Amino acid sequence: MHKRVVWGTVIYVISIGFFLGSIYHMLTTWEDFARIYLWVSLILLLFAAMFGYIFISTLLAQQKRIDANLSQLSREILHELNIPLATIQANTKLIARKLEDQKSLERIARIEASSKRLERLYRELVYSIKKEFQPIEKESFDLHEVLKERVEVFEAFDRNDFVLEVESYRVTADKIGFEKMIDNILMNAMKYSAKDTPVTLHLSQDTLSISDRGVGMSETELLKIYERYYQADTSKEGEGIGLALVKSYCESEGIEIQIKSQKNVGTTVFLNLRKISSH
Repeated sequence: MHKRVVWGTVIYVISIGFFLGSIYHMLTTWEDFARIYLWVSLILLLFAAMFGYIFISTLLAQQKRIDANLSQLSREILHELNIPLATIQANTKLIARKLEDQKSLERIARIEASSKRLERLYRELVYSIKKEFQPIEKESFDLHEVLKERVEVFEAFDRNDFVLEVESYRVTADKIGFEKMIDNILMNAMKYSAKDTPVTLHLSQDTLSISDRGVGMSETELLKIYERYYQADTSKEGEGIGLALVKSYCESEGIEIQIKSQKNVGTTVFLNLRKISSH
């Protein structure tokens, strides 16, 4: 594909050079050419535009075919992944009904929890691929229910306590993207705070705040937090892209984000949801 673009560009440049050379030749050989220069230039530009249109259309057609093939391949792979996942979930439920031993039930529960995690990752993979090929439809959902579900996932880590101070509040947005944004913020809150400190989610006047009592950040660190791959604490696991993704999602949805932090005190992320509120 790269070679085609290079050769196409070379051909296009040569053709433009040919047109310009033709104009120069006519200017130096035809005495009356200056009077019709404008018309001849327009005709030559028209031919150049037609050639450029054909050239670009050809490139786009090739890219469109590649995208269509990739989309089809992705759908087939995702379909194949979904079959064993559904089989695991169905069979664990059947086995759990016949078991009475507590240890065996606990093992089945762990398998079921892992399958749910895989299902979540599957949904996110479908979402990410779909997002590359078409706009994601926005949907209306209850903020309280989504936060409750995400908090339950993080509580399974048996680490920090979570305080959910959010009443029913409807928003309209890209739901899976919203959940991924919340997950990134909650993961940071857990990662940079002690196990015995709580993470608080509070909603007031259309603004959702997520606070931790962790290591916090200095003013210098705060200036860099949205930079891709930046990590204030390199000893922690991660790629340093979490807040960059959060910022990108907020900008796409019209959510105003603000982060306040203080060293050895903690960090609070403020999300103004007024523009996506369904009220």
